[in-house]
Amino acid sequence: MKLPLSNRLKACCQYVRPGDRVADIGCDHGYLGIHLLQSGIASKVIASDVKEGPLHSAVVNAHKFGVEDRISFYLSDGARNIPRDFDCMVCAGMGADTMISILEAAPWLRDSKYRLILQCQSKRPELRKYLAQAGFSISRETLAQDGKFLYPVMEVSYGPDTVPAPWEYYISPQLLADHSPLFPAFLARVIGGLDESLKGLQREGGEKYEAVNEILRHLRELEGVNP
Repeated sequence: MKLPLSNRLKACCQYVRPGDRVADIGCDHGYLGIHLLQSGIASKVIASDVKEGPLHSAVVNAHKFGVEDRISFYLSDGARNIPRDFDCMVCAGMGADTMISILEAAPWLRDSKYRLILQCQSKRPELRKYLAQAGFSISRETLAQDGKFLYPVMEVSYGPDTVPAPWEYYISPQLLADHSPLFPAFLARVIGGLDESLKGLQREGGEKYEAVNEILRHLRELEGVNP
């Protein structure tokens, strides 16, 4: 039976190292963890969800695909109630506010022994800004496409890094360096969203207008440089 794994979850999996012990926070149907075990990438998986229904589905799927002996399940709000013996933690399919609340509630994740694999659905500049202010640095970032949607996926670790420029919260240097074929389309969408914001600020002017205008200027310089 083929596992129905989305492209965005496949992109998360590419940042998992062979032999990793993986914590899948907000596991939903459990497909990510099951894939990592079936493919021999992860050595074991901790799967958690805040709701009983999705967690039960993950348990059923683990039995269906024959990996129940290497995956453990926890009803948990974020990382609060899970064991801490893992190498990387995956958070996929959440907005920035939820991800930030998960990280804020687990200060023990501010440790270089953990890697975080984050696939954020909304407010990505806010997430990147929070990570920088909290002492995390992005080591790699790529893009995945499911249908008409484009999703950034980043690998993050705790440790010092240079303070990002304001426009790098929208397009990180790591995403730029990834040279994804999806990058031009993603950049166009980011610029389009900021253009709309700028129109709304145009009448008021002031510092916020100037700040957004400056970010747009830098992002437009990236058009055509990352084919």
